[in-house]
Amino acid sequence: MDGIVTEVAVGVKRGSDELLSGGVLSSPNSNMSSMVVTANGNDSKKFKGEDKMDGAPSRVLHIRKLPGEVTETEVIALGLPFGKVTNILMLKGKNQAFLELATEEAAITMVNYYSAVTPHLRNQPIYIQYSNHKELKTDNTLNQRAQAVLQAVTAVQTASTPLSGTAVSESAVTPAQSPVLRIIIDNMYYPVTLDVLHQIFSKFGAVLKIITFTKNNQFQALLQYGDPVNAQQAKLALDGQNIYNACCTLRIDFSKLVNLNVKYNNDKSRDYTRPDLPSGDGQPALDPAIAAAFAKETSLLAVPGALSPLAIPNAAAAAAAGRVGLPGVSAGGNTVLLVSNLNEEMVTPQSLFTLFGVYGDVQRVKILYNKKDSALIQMADGNQSQLAMNHLNGQKMYGKIIRVTLSKHQTVQLPREGLDDQGLTKDFGNSPLHRFKKPGSKNFQNIFPPSATLHLSNIPPSVAEEDLRTLFANTGGTVKAFKFFQDHKMALLQMATVEEAIQALIDLHNYNLGENHHLRVSFSKSTI
Repeated sequence: MDGIVTEVAVGVKRGSDELLSGGVLSSPNSNMSSMVVTANGNDSKKFKGEDKMDGAPSRVLHIRKLPGEVTETEVIALGLPFGKVTNILMLKGKNQAFLELATEEAAITMVNYYSAVTPHLRNQPIYIQYSNHKELKTDNTLNQRAQAVLQAVTAVQTASTPLSGTAVSESAVTPAQSPVLRIIIDNMYYPVTLDVLHQIFSKFGAVLKIITFTKNNQFQALLQYGDPVNAQQAKLALDGQNIYNACCTLRIDFSKLVNLNVKYNNDKSRDYTRPDLPSGDGQPALDPAIAAAFAKETSLLAVPGALSPLAIPNAAAAAAAGRVGLPGVSAGGNTVLLVSNLNEEMVTPQSLFTLFGVYGDVQRVKILYNKKDSALIQMADGNQSQLAMNHLNGQKMYGKIIRVTLSKHQTVQLPREGLDDQGLTKDFGNSPLHRFKKPGSKNFQNIFPPSATLHLSNIPPSVAEEDLRTLFANTGGTVKAFKFFQDHKMALLQMATVEEAIQALIDLHNYNLGENHHLRVSFSKSTI
């Protein structure tokens, strides 16, 4: 019965290693004696190579219709995503190979997975089926090259652990190109989820595994394709692209790893070939049907120019993306913040608009009439409100530590027409000072937590360092350091404390410096 034959294609051109394959296959037959076969590069024609399939699973797989120049490494790469590869026998004259995995379970997973996807190796379909041999024994003297490659790849595979993108020794022997990509997300203004990555990268081939983690305060991921060719195509097409307008920039390299060891299926890691994995950490397990759908999914994503977003058709992913780059899709989460413990003698809607405007486009501000140390602030979307809350909760404003939480209100109501609310409510919906209204704005790339160092821009030529030092000292703080950029249109200015820098930003952002230049102030990640 040959019904289990499935088309697969994994692997990539990795050099033209000449084969010296030789081996002995041992298999139980009716009288329990061994069928012994030897083969090497010249006399493989002695071996018929045609398995008579009885449909029974085996940890030995028979691979047919291999391209002529295929290497051992490419064949081994077929099995790596599913578990340890323990042996290989190449029959080059027949364009066939036998691959032995450590367990029958791994072989079953491999055959089942490749029944759902049809990639190609060097534009040629490959056929995989269970062998009627239960074990693969090779003569190592005749099969030295294949064994050396297997050992090298296994060494790297053994070193593979979750979160070990750079943990493998530089000296580890790896193929010229890995099916695993290391992805870093720069300027992560909006959250990027594992599912978003899966959607984007699935355009270039079957994604087998993803692990996400944070390293050096940066969101990173390791993503494994079935075929290194797909990894190469994805890297060429996506490196340097923005997921959303002018933010969430993809930085992509090949990983030293050739296989990822995923232990749990949850929102941090996923093995699409193993829907049965536990979720770990008390997270809900991934529904097997969903996992299967992920494994089969082919994405409709188009990769546009550098400043336009990668279109994400999936509604949930789009909701996670917020408004930016995805018109008509509202962001998940509440847009209204409740800010409390304000200095009611000093605070105004304008000062809250300026400070919270560093992290999003403030639409409306209402200082509560009966509780003037509290205010409601409506942002443009849920991601902006989350960002503002994360960065400003616990900061000092006008001498008091403010508390920022999500409000139960969906919008901030304006006072009824003709009703005087003493200027406590203000609508900023059409403000020209919104930092994030313009698609492609560099402001998306310069969002940092409050810091003592401020970034100044739009400085006219006539304004000198001394002028700016004096201006900022007048906000009640001490200027510790100052540094002009080369063109003198921008500068860094350091106050004594973060609180002083917050005060200076509130007072001086959009300050008129003359010559039709309004000063722009934001927090900097740099120090002077």
